[in-house]
Amino acid sequence: MKAIQIITPENIQVVDRPAPIAGKGEVLLKINYVGFCGSDLSTFLGKNPMVEYPRVPGHEISAVIESIGEEVPENFKAGQAVTVVPYTNCGQCSSCRKGRVNACRYNQTLGVQRDGAMQEFITVPWQKLISDDQLSAKELAMVEPLTVGFHAVDRGRVTDIDTVMIFGCGMIGSGAIIRAALRGATVIAVDIDDQKLALASKIGATHVINSKTTNLHEALLKITNGHGPDVIIEAAGNPITYQSALEEAAFAARVVCIGYAKNDVSFATKLWVQKEIDILGSRNATPSDFEAVINYLKQGTFPLDEMVTFVIQPEEAANTVAAWAKNTGKIMKILVQF
Repeated sequence: MKAIQIITPENIQVVDRPAPIAGKGEVLLKINYVGFCGSDLSTFLGKNPMVEYPRVPGHEISAVIESIGEEVPENFKAGQAVTVVPYTNCGQCSSCRKGRVNACRYNQTLGVQRDGAMQEFITVPWQKLISDDQLSAKELAMVEPLTVGFHAVDRGRVTDIDTVMIFGCGMIGSGAIIRAALRGATVIAVDIDDQKLALASKIGATHVINSKTTNLHEALLKITNGHGPDVIIEAAGNPITYQSALEEAAFAARVVCIGYAKNDVSFATKLWVQKEIDILGSRNATPSDFEAVINYLKQGTFPLDEMVTFVIQPEEAANTVAAWAKNTGKIMKILVQF
């Protein structure tokens, strides 16, 4: 079968691999679409410390069931459209014992610590499947990237009385914008790209700020009547935005961290002590986040065609990812079609 493999940093090839066979408790999936994630770009650039090479990337999955292994529940049938929860959980670590399996200490995400879904067929445990016959194949590939932002909003305990600022309006930030708006919050979207900010307005942002052309601090004071945002979600992964999050947060605010900053970040400790800020990490997503995203997509308001920048064939992956690495700001989502 055909597979996309990152052989070494900046070296992507289409390779031929044996097709897998569903084992006990497994389902064989025929892949429709797989999205390229920021973690895949980091792997391509040699900046993902969790990856060993060669690696098949891909964990944003749209597929149909091809065949069923032994001991799989009868409700799973060949031909069903599915997406996949791409994380593992050990069931024994402190996170798993608390029910927060998304933060499992020993998690292995498809396409990161183990080979992913950018291949014609893949086998997964049946417990990781989510079947849905209403969403389109492209929509199913968008579920997982949106769940990460949904989960961050949940971590931030966002309610309808909150003003929520999201740093970064890529796919992860977009998920946070949508979820915060669904909860009735006032949403402030911050980015340096006007095209992404225009999309943010379409999916629920009440206010948009281009922090490159506008004084962010002054704009926030005006919007929040001098208080600052109640919740700030950092989805840009930039030391500057991490620092700004603490500076701009209201007293007694919550700051939720999703983005991995490439460098260590220094904080003025008085900011979170005097303001008594809750600083929260947010990792991956839970099954309930997947359910929430699917329910949202079924409403039919998600601007799918505008969110998907390119749909490519496997043979185009090398050139497309190389171009993406040079101009990350203009790309929302790249889908590979198998």
